[in-house]
Amino acid sequence: MRHLLNTLFVTSENVYLSMEGENVLVNRDREVITRFPLHNLQMIISFSYAGASPALMGACAERDIGLCFCTPRGKFLARINGISRGNVLLRRQQYRSADDPMESCRIARAMIFGKVYNARWSMERTRRDHRPRIDDATFDSACAAHRDILPLVLETEEMDTLRGLEGAAANAYFGVFDQMILRQKEDFFFHGRNRRPPLDNVNAMLSFAYSLLANDCASALESVGLDAYVGFLHRDRPGRTSLALDLMEELRPCMAERFVLTVINNRMLCGTDFEKSESGSVRMTDSGRRKFLKYWQERKQETITHPFLEEKIPWGLVPYIQALLLARYLRGDLDAYPAFLWK
Repeated sequence: MRHLLNTLFVTSENVYLSMEGENVLVNRDREVITRFPLHNLQMIISFSYAGASPALMGACAERDIGLCFCTPRGKFLARINGISRGNVLLRRQQYRSADDPMESCRIARAMIFGKVYNARWSMERTRRDHRPRIDDATFDSACAAHRDILPLVLETEEMDTLRGLEGAAANAYFGVFDQMILRQKEDFFFHGRNRRPPLDNVNAMLSFAYSLLANDCASALESVGLDAYVGFLHRDRPGRTSLALDLMEELRPCMAERFVLTVINNRMLCGTDFEKSESGSVRMTDSGRRKFLKYWQERKQETITHPFLEEKIPWGLVPYIQALLLARYLRGDLDAYPAFLWK
């Protein structure tokens, strides 16, 4: 079993990463401000434009430590990959499956089934715990829509139909998302999904959480020997980790969206942790981003019982386990890909 080690988040926009011995050095204005032992790290995510030294990049690639560069807003820029150690036969099977419309749909519908299932249970949890504070009839309608869509997802053999079902479920789910925000309503409200750029505090956090989750999924896929850029639901596009976007679909409701709701409802962030530009776009402040990342890392350390393996694992290993199960399915070790069904 893979161990969940620390992730180093570099949130300052003007620091440069380098290496000395077995340590990562964080430099500002050519002065070392802190250092971290490399062997304690599983991943480094930098939100700084200054970059990193070739020596550090090489060390991360050689030791299979993820090194990802993002903009301060969290938009993915680049990832350092070393020599691929994946089984070439596994990747050839992945490419064959991606080129087969029926097989692509078979894998994609398992992932969308997981997404619809997990979104439904996220709503059910809110209805169970906070029934007096929500419109029960609206939630009942949204949950019923998801319940009706689930068998249709399993039956469809057309990718366009599958995307239509996913869209219908998403509309019902996001239609009640604002009611799932129970506190700080003056600063946190949801009137619909918007991005590039996000126009309110909730969408800013959702976009940031999706970027973090997508990076975790891409690293997990590469670590088990799969090509993160060749997907089944999301088709090939230069520079897009399509398979990582596929894998994160089933994890969005329970790992990203539920986390954002927890941050808001537990008052872990507040309105002063965000800033709005003249163009109307919203982003987290430096302090807000640091707090968000701190809580994100703490959440990844919490343990759950994996529904398929029936073993206790940290939340942070869920993308890795799902990537491993997908690889086992493509190798023929499993009859079907088992989506992550959160309870």
